[in-house]
Amino acid sequence: MKKEGPGKTQKAEGGNSLKIFKKGSEYIMPSYSRLPAVFTSSKMQYLWDADGNKYLDFIAGFGCLNVGHSNKFVLESIRKQIEKIIQPSNNYYNEAQVELAEKLCMITEFGQKVFFTNSGTEAVEGAIKLARKYAREKISPQKYRIISFYKSFHGRTMGALSATAQEGKQKAFEPLLEGFDYANLNDLDSVINKIDERTCAILIEPIQGEGGINVASKEFLKALRQLCNREKIMLILDEVQTGFGRTGKMFAYQNFSIYPDILVVAKSLGGGMPIGAIVSTDDISSVFTPGCHGSTFGGNAASCAAGCAVIDYLLKNNLPGKAEILGRYMMVKLLKLKEKQNIIKDVRGMGLMIGVEFAKPVVDDIVKRALADRLVLNKVSESILRFLPALIINRKNIDFLIDWLSTNILKY
Repeated sequence: MKKEGPGKTQKAEGGNSLKIFKKGSEYIMPSYSRLPAVFTSSKMQYLWDADGNKYLDFIAGFGCLNVGHSNKFVLESIRKQIEKIIQPSNNYYNEAQVELAEKLCMITEFGQKVFFTNSGTEAVEGAIKLARKYAREKISPQKYRIISFYKSFHGRTMGALSATAQEGKQKAFEPLLEGFDYANLNDLDSVINKIDERTCAILIEPIQGEGGINVASKEFLKALRQLCNREKIMLILDEVQTGFGRTGKMFAYQNFSIYPDILVVAKSLGGGMPIGAIVSTDDISSVFTPGCHGSTFGGNAASCAAGCAVIDYLLKNNLPGKAEILGRYMMVKLLKLKEKQNIIKDVRGMGLMIGVEFAKPVVDDIVKRALADRLVLNKVSESILRFLPALIINRKNIDFLIDWLSTNILKY
C-alpha cells in the first residue's frame, strides 16, 4: 500500500527558496532560528516550497492549524467576510464577532463573556489584568500576585514573559513585571507554599508545550481547582496550544472534569488568521469596564469569521474525537519505537500533542534531516521533538513519520 507522505519534484532544489531565504536574512530581524525552506502554498497537512517540493507537516504552524492548512471551508468564510467588511471600530459590534463570542461561550460550557485579542500572548496579558482587577475590586485590595509553573510558557511580552518561569527566556529582559511566584508542576505542596493573602490567581497550561510537553495530572488539576475555591483564588487556564480539539476534547480541561475561572485561547481558533480570546464568567468579566483594556484589531470581522468556521468544521467533522483516536495510534507506534531504540528516553502527551525526549541532544540534527526529506518537524529543546500536526492527518501520514524516525534515529 502506498504511504501518504511528501514528494520531490524534478525542479532544482534550493533555487527560489534559497533566494527568498537570503533576502529574508538581510531584511528581517533574527529573532527566529529559521530553516532554509520557504513555503508558498499549502493544502491541509501538506506544504509546497518555492521550488515546488511537497512536504508533510507535523507542526501545523506551531499548532495554529488544527483544521489544516488553507482549509476551503475556512477560506470561503473569510472571503465572504472581507468582501463585506473587515475591521469596523470596536466602538461597535460586528456580526462575526458576536457570533464567535456566542460559539465560544457554548463550547467552553462555563463561559459567559469573551474579550478578543490578536494572539495568545495578548490574551495572557489581558487575563493577568482581568484577574488582578477583579481580585482587588471584588475580593481584597491586597490581592495581585499570580502563581505560574516552572517550564511554563505564556508568551514573550513583559507580563506574559514574567509568568513564563524559564530563566533562559527571561534573563535578558529583566527587570520583569513584579508579582509572580513559581511552583512545580504536579506538586501541590509547592503551590500551597507560595500562597499568601496577596495571591489572586494560579495560571497554568494543562500541558506545557514549549516546556517540553509536560502533562498536568488529573489529580493535580482537580486539587488546584479545589484549592482555588477554598482560598478564593482564580484558576486561569492557558489553552493557547491545547485548545480546539488538540487533546481529544474541544478543550484540555474537559479531559480533567474541571472548569477554569478564566480561559485563554488563540492559535487554532483562527485557522491561520490572527486571533486570541479571553473567556470568563459574567461576574469576573464585569470589572472590564470601558477604558480599562482594549485591542484595536481584536475581534476584527475577518478573523472572527475564520473562528466561526473553525469551530463549525471541528464540530461537524468530530476532529476532537479523531485527535483522540489518532493520538492513541501515534502514541502506541512511538512507544513501540522507544522499546527498540535506546536513544528515545520518553514519549508523552495527550491526543495529537506529543513529545519525544531523546537521551542525547540530537533533535536539531533530526529536524534538519527531516526537512531535507520533505518532513516538517519541530524541536522545543536540543533533546525534545514536539508533534502538533493538523487534526485531519491520517494513519498513513503517521506511519510515514514512524518509518522515517525508525530509519533515521539509527544514526545516533
